[in-house]
Amino acid sequence: MTSVTNPLNALTPFPFPDHTQLPESDGTFVFAERAGGKNWQEHPQSILLTESITPILKQLNPEGEYCIGQDLGIYWRLTDPPEKGAEAPDWFYVPNVPFLLNGQTRRSYVLWREFIAPLIVLEFVSGDGSEERDQTPLKGKFWIYEQVIRPPFYGIYEASKANLEVYHLIEGQYQILPANERGHYPIVALGVELGLWQGVYQNVELPWLRWWDLQGNLLLNGDERAEQESQRAEQESQRAEQESQRAEQERQRADRLAAQLRSLGIEPEAGYFTKNYELKKAGVKESSVA
Repeated sequence: MTSVTNPLNALTPFPFPDHTQLPESDGTFVFAERAGGKNWQEHPQSILLTESITPILKQLNPEGEYCIGQDLGIYWRLTDPPEKGAEAPDWFYVPNVPFLLNGQTRRSYVLWREFIAPLIVLEFVSGDGSEERDQTPLKGKFWIYEQVIRPPFYGIYEASKANLEVYHLIEGQYQILPANERGHYPIVALGVELGLWQGVYQNVELPWLRWWDLQGNLLLNGDERAEQESQRAEQESQRAEQESQRAEQERQRADRLAAQLRSLGIEPEAGYFTKNYELKKAGVKESSVA
């Protein structure tokens, strides 16, 4: 794909840095530890979310103009040290932005360069959840998302409690989004619902965070899609085998009838039994055909 240069970069005067000039280390945001430590589940959970919603995002963004962040820093103000002016959500999605910036993948998401807020931000709770709900001005994660970064949807997921809270930004303030009759939270702009799914993923049974479509159908991950396709192919193979067996049984029956007619001195009409079989398959009686 041809990379796209973000024209908004030209609107930002020097010396504000871009994503190549701000801290990042080995693809993991340098201040990840300040979130109180990470847990083993966060990486597979992020993969599960991304893998299952990617077909939907490709439909919504046929040119590939979107960004998904997993523990990627969102810089919202310039500070010293720089990482204090950023939040690193566990998962977020931004529409209508180029996949590459000047031919490079993002090392971070810089609001003063990109100008477009994420549509949804998700935090996976590692501690007691107080950090994700902290509304302290200029410091608390909840406050920063609500008042500065301003994603329309903010989700707080606590696997240990099998709990999910989703907030919707309404008139500048987060309001709790009520669950629907399925216990899911509609993200209508994406055409999906977000909720908890009790099941096994990567050999671990947990209340995983999953996507559904607006009709309540689970969005499958890659392994699930492959398994579904394998089952579909197996069912088709079984149907073909059953049809072959029926055809063989009908041929054998026709041969027996032909042999009986010949024993009576009657030569059956060529193709008579084949014709009868085809009519039978179509649900048509021979007498109704001229």
